[in-house]
Amino acid sequence: MSDTLRDQLLGLGFKPAPKSESNKPPRRDDGKRGGPPRAEQARAGQARPGKSRPGKAEHGAPRGGKPGQGEQPKGRPPRHHGRPRNQEDIDLAKAYAIRAQKEKDERIEAERLKQEEARQRREARARLAELLEGKALNAAEADIARHFDYGGKIKRIYVNAEQLKALNAGELGVVQLNGRYLLVDAGVLAQAEAVFAPSIALKVDPNAPAGDDPYADPKYQVPDDLVW
Repeated sequence: MSDTLRDQLLGLGFKPAPKSESNKPPRRDDGKRGGPPRAEQARAGQARPGKSRPGKAEHGAPRGGKPGQGEQPKGRPPRHHGRPRNQEDIDLAKAYAIRAQKEKDERIEAERLKQEEARQRREARARLAELLEGKALNAAEADIARHFDYGGKIKRIYVNAEQLKALNAGELGVVQLNGRYLLVDAGVLAQAEAVFAPSIALKVDPNAPAGDDPYADPKYQVPDDLVW
């Protein structure tokens, strides 16, 4: 319909037909019912400054409020694994360490003294062997057994009648060297005692009571309490 016909009808009293709701343009939400649409909210949320990405907390900390790996919370001392050691534990550990060191030093010193004693004994035996060289009075034809107590056991040396008398009078003596028992005179016996006292096997005191040496009598050639 042309504008001239429309104007003529309006002039005759006709009213224009009301516009259909379907022909109305879509109503825009002006924010009175909760702000912009959801799509716009989503876009605004992505571009809004100050928001961190999902899965991460602010300041680089992981989700859940825990500090990042290798970082310590501000204002807290570093954590120690296990139970913290108190002063009592430290003192006890020091006491054990001192005791262990003392025992170690004692073992070392005891071993040193043992080795030193062995060395001195070897040297003394060497000097004793040099002293007794060619001075033993043992007779090959001796047939009288003279028993004596040495080292907790009963030992014996063969002598003749004259040597037995001199031995019981203290004029002779017996020295042990390398498992052998050597008959020597009193002077050599005194020197041997000065060099290595443990080597003296029999030294008779003529002034001692007879009961102190029951093996001085020849009849005790094989004593009843003989220990082999």
